[in-house]
Amino acid sequence: MHLEVRKLMLATTLALMAGTSMAANKTLIYCSEASPSGFDPTRQVTGGDFDASAETIFNRLTEFERGSTQIRSGLAEKWDVSPDNLTYTFTLRKGVKFHTTPYFKPSRDFNADDVIFTVQRMIDKNHPFNKAAPADFPYVSDMSLDTNIAAVEKLDANTVRIKLKTVDAAFLQNLAMSFASIHSAEYADQLLKSGKANQINTQPIGTGPFVFRSYQKDSNIRFDGNSQYWRKGDVQLDKLIFAITTDASVRYQKLQKNECQVMAYPRPADIKAIQANPKLNLLQQAGFNLGWLSYNVQKKPFDKLEVRQALDMAINKPAILAAVYQGAGQPATNPMAPTQWSYNKKLKDAPFDPAKAKAMLAKAGVADGTEITLWAMPVQRAYNPNAKLMAEMIQADWAKIGIKAKIVSYEWGEYIKRAKAGEHDSLMIGWTGDNGDPDNWLGVNLGCEAVGGNNYSRWCNKEFDTLVVKARTLSNQAERTKLYEKAQEVFKRELPFTPIAHSTVYQPISKSVQGFKVSPFGLNSFYGVTVK
Repeated sequence: MHLEVRKLMLATTLALMAGTSMAANKTLIYCSEASPSGFDPTRQVTGGDFDASAETIFNRLTEFERGSTQIRSGLAEKWDVSPDNLTYTFTLRKGVKFHTTPYFKPSRDFNADDVIFTVQRMIDKNHPFNKAAPADFPYVSDMSLDTNIAAVEKLDANTVRIKLKTVDAAFLQNLAMSFASIHSAEYADQLLKSGKANQINTQPIGTGPFVFRSYQKDSNIRFDGNSQYWRKGDVQLDKLIFAITTDASVRYQKLQKNECQVMAYPRPADIKAIQANPKLNLLQQAGFNLGWLSYNVQKKPFDKLEVRQALDMAINKPAILAAVYQGAGQPATNPMAPTQWSYNKKLKDAPFDPAKAKAMLAKAGVADGTEITLWAMPVQRAYNPNAKLMAEMIQADWAKIGIKAKIVSYEWGEYIKRAKAGEHDSLMIGWTGDNGDPDNWLGVNLGCEAVGGNNYSRWCNKEFDTLVVKARTLSNQAERTKLYEKAQEVFKRELPFTPIAHSTVYQPISKSVQGFKVSPFGLNSFYGVTVK
């Protein structure tokens, strides 16, 4: 390597360490909260994973307007829907280029073959690529897309038709979600032929605003701005760097020092200081989220309703709201956010009553001193800013009614993997809405087909499931609302999990950052963003 090249590389590295770059208005550093599980959005489930993949590297047929729940055209320029709402015909955008990297150089533009590959891979377990790289696609199965998509057909190079078995009122919104990101069929074929199919999760190729360059676990992810991006004007950064920083207080320190210009999930205790800092802006909005405590109903004693009811009424929610959310949370009652249409306002929590809870446990045959596990998330989320503290408070609450809860945690990816396998007794988790539709809360988190996916309670109730599945097939919002309200009544009666809180979303950014918008879905997008 030439001496001058080495000097330039060293100067660039030092500049990035100092929080600036050789062209300060072209580099943005984001202090993210966790290492991603991978870079294939189809198999991921968390916002942090999607930030590092779907929101940077990929596009979808339909997309949400940045900062909004409204859909717009994406890789599909337009679409037609048949009168029976079962057939969708998509006209694809021309001239869209896949990324060129050291490990892949595309020979053609995006076309129908890429859509066919992406959809068939999601719905066909016997697809050749799935046999070479076995993976679960939790969103696809939780939303019943694998069973409801009857066919995906290539009409010509720029036209694709998708047929459904039953009406899915939120189908276009579902296609705008992160998991539905479009892969390159040509790249997949290259991986398949070379015996490296699993690299689709470690060396991603997409059409999105940023090109993946490198990843160091627990350290950083580096992207280049996509100079060939099809949506003109959206890429205003040459470099995007995720500085993985698990400690919220350290993220805030880095933001103050301009070592990053955007940070994830501030501590509630830091909000006032951030607001007072003249170099920072604090964006905020009512959270479209819910934090809850799941009971694994497939394990004793959680299979008994009276046990779940007793554990629920022994949790001091006001104390948790004060200590964990510190003024930035609202008590939760239902299995969805109160800003979601069809939210049932008539439902109420059982009163906080440890004495009654203890008596109920005794009547249910649960011995004093019974030991269970209480899983606490290792990462901070908008819906739960301090899972460790919340777990300790619930542990103390349950100790008062004779339940000994052992707090358990794992690295985030391992936590999710083990939870989906049902290893937990009780578990802290949560949700930020993905598409503005009630099914995204009730079906994805509580449906029978979501057991083994996002249904961490492993609860399958036929009455509930029938209501939700029927609502999914209707187009009339008033009719759907009635069904969803009834489903929420069933949930509250059976109590597979305890809703804890909805949290206000705060997004601290440097005042040098322009164009950043807070996502209602809890995602972080950097297209359309620049740094002064």
